[in-house]
Amino acid sequence: MTKAPPPHNYAGTRGDLTWADADSTLRGGTWGYLPWTEKEVLSLQPLLQQAGLQPILSKGAEASEEAFKSLDTTGPSPRVLHVATHGFFFPDPKNGPQQAGAAESAFKRAEHPMIRSGLILAGGNYAWKTGQPFRPDREDGILTAYEISQMNLSNTELVVLSACETGLGDIEGQEDVYGLQRAFKIAGAKYLIMSLWQVPDAPTQELMTAFYRYWLMEKRTIPEAFRVAQREMQEKYEHPFFWAGFILLS
Repeated sequence: MTKAPPPHNYAGTRGDLTWADADSTLRGGTWGYLPWTEKEVLSLQPLLQQAGLQPILSKGAEASEEAFKSLDTTGPSPRVLHVATHGFFFPDPKNGPQQAGAAESAFKRAEHPMIRSGLILAGGNYAWKTGQPFRPDREDGILTAYEISQMNLSNTELVVLSACETGLGDIEGQEDVYGLQRAFKIAGAKYLIMSLWQVPDAPTQELMTAFYRYWLMEKRTIPEAFRVAQREMQEKYEHPFFWAGFILLS
């Protein structure tokens, strides 16, 4: 019996970020530092270890675009890929004028919908503002859905995008919803947990911890563990804003 590759956790972006607008379609300039992302992934490590997995944590500067893209080049992709950072999505520029600067403008104006959505990794805030990578010999830290779709994640059972607006995308004819969800499906991931709106940090940590507990410790299926975790959050937080923002896709 072969041992499944370990899960990989990504936490946050660069630690010197400042908060801007919550809506990624209106954002200008910077991405905010998410103080709960590190707490979230650190709280998951004991659960993963108790389940017999060996989590590999990348945070801060280690959570780079290069590290992400290496997930399918050093062996089979990880069984679980948990990403806690910012996600972005911009609607079709043909739907109205959008003003922006530097790299942000290029993503907003892109015709291909899989260029207009992605994840912000280490150094991405600098590139977002300047249009240039933090170091000329490195990636810019803005991982687009298109780049993800070119990876091989066929060994990955679950991708958790514990980020804001990661489930959004454009509908193009009969081609389903483009964006991060389509990118990970093309790459071969089986299940995805993604968000539909700006999700509060602390309740997100609670939801994720409950989900992993039901899945790994209580041996429930991924769909059942997700439903039970959301039900638990619903009992604690009456307003759907705190628990209904995440969806499970298969």
